[in-house]
Amino acid sequence: MQPQVDVKNQVADLILGELKHNAIIQSSYVWALDHGIPHHTVIGVLKSLEAKCIASIEQKTFIITELTQQGLDVLQNGSPEALLWKQIGNRQLSPAECSQLLSHMKEETVKAIISSGIKLNYFTVDKSSKAISRKNQEIVDAIREQCQQVSCGKQIDKKDFDYLKRRQYVVQKSITEYLIKPGDKISEYGIAYDTDITEEMLRSGSWKTANFKEYNFLAMGSKILGGSLHPLLKIREEIRMIFLTLGFEEMPTNQFVDSSFWNFDALFQPQFHPARDLHDTFFIEDPAETHAHPADYVLQVKDIHEKGGFGSLGYRYEWKEKESQKNVLRTHTTATSIRMIYALAQEYKKTGKFTPKKYFSIDRVFRNEATDQTHLAEFHQCEGLIVDYNLTLRDLIGTLKSYYERQGLENLQFKPTYNPYTEPSMEIYAFHPKLKKYVEIGNSGMFRPEVLKPAGIPDGVRVIAWGLSLERPAMIKYEVQDIRSLIGPEVPYDFIRSNPICRINK
Repeated sequence: MQPQVDVKNQVADLILGELKHNAIIQSSYVWALDHGIPHHTVIGVLKSLEAKCIASIEQKTFIITELTQQGLDVLQNGSPEALLWKQIGNRQLSPAECSQLLSHMKEETVKAIISSGIKLNYFTVDKSSKAISRKNQEIVDAIREQCQQVSCGKQIDKKDFDYLKRRQYVVQKSITEYLIKPGDKISEYGIAYDTDITEEMLRSGSWKTANFKEYNFLAMGSKILGGSLHPLLKIREEIRMIFLTLGFEEMPTNQFVDSSFWNFDALFQPQFHPARDLHDTFFIEDPAETHAHPADYVLQVKDIHEKGGFGSLGYRYEWKEKESQKNVLRTHTTATSIRMIYALAQEYKKTGKFTPKKYFSIDRVFRNEATDQTHLAEFHQCEGLIVDYNLTLRDLIGTLKSYYERQGLENLQFKPTYNPYTEPSMEIYAFHPKLKKYVEIGNSGMFRPEVLKPAGIPDGVRVIAWGLSLERPAMIKYEVQDIRSLIGPEVPYDFIRSNPICRINK
């Protein structure tokens, strides 16, 4: 590495020496050619001198014409037309025989050479036999002379240049060069500065006459290489604080693998539902099944599916316990919600007293979907639910408005929809000021009796719930167009380091 540094110092000395003598260097490219130094080396030195205000440079661009390797071959050996003229001699040859003489060239190229030679008056063609022979006993290799002029930097006729370019004998290149002038601090070049006060300076007193480098108090410090929170974590914390502010309790959702019983059956989702197909759900191979389900609860769920109850007719099919034992990557955190509801019912059975609850969760769920700009096979679901006596649809709408107001969304609309485990059910829409239209932001509903009664929830107790994606508000907040650049292996590292603090506001 040291020899390279020495070369750059030598180049810098040469440039600055000429600047002090002539005050200006018109062309860095010509200067580099005159001194036998690669132009890219000169440019590197100039950039360094400019950064230190020792030299001032002004960029210029010009076009040069150079011979290609084929052009250099013509310059050294002559053009193919002239070579063919020599090889023909005093004979008359057919086009095929000419091709044999130039066997290293393609047939189309030989035809072009013959045609060019005829235009240059090298050859003549017999009209009847098509035989090719010399037209003149002496010729001047015009193409070689044109290449010679290009190599010397001379201008040639445009028609001749176009021909050489078409034959790939010449090529044009754009050259960036610089006009070089002295900088404001050229006089400081080569001066050694003291950058710090040493103990020896203090002892000897030499610090009084030392040549210290001036401090730049406007210089920016280096970036701190500390840890950075992912944008999703920032959005998650904001939403989590909204739930906590409203008095909700966070559910334990650290169980990614769950049984089909909790994920589907306990939520009154039939075993023939399309969402339980391999195309929509990830099934686990090992262990493939779970058998630890409350036996009495399983019977209640079986009856509600097959025969109905509590005012429901059920689905009227043969419910199979084997199907409910299959392990899956949970498709929604509602699998945890029904566990919490069942636990509340068991506590009621033991104590005879029911305690209303407000739960929430923000965690990962999995769907067997093709990934694109707006879909991933895994994403986060934010879920909230309230378990209490005599809840109505009015309570659900009021809670949703209170929740979304804290996210800065006040203009809400609700649309009826269908969910297997809630009735009535509503899609939630909010007005998007940038898109100037309503966009779907979540789903909600009141849990059906077919879900609550088999779990053992007492009469009069109802459950209202809603859910939304975590990624969607994050994409809107950080103006991300492709969800794959927000979560997964394609997330830019700089995006994580530099994204702002999240503030969900109006």
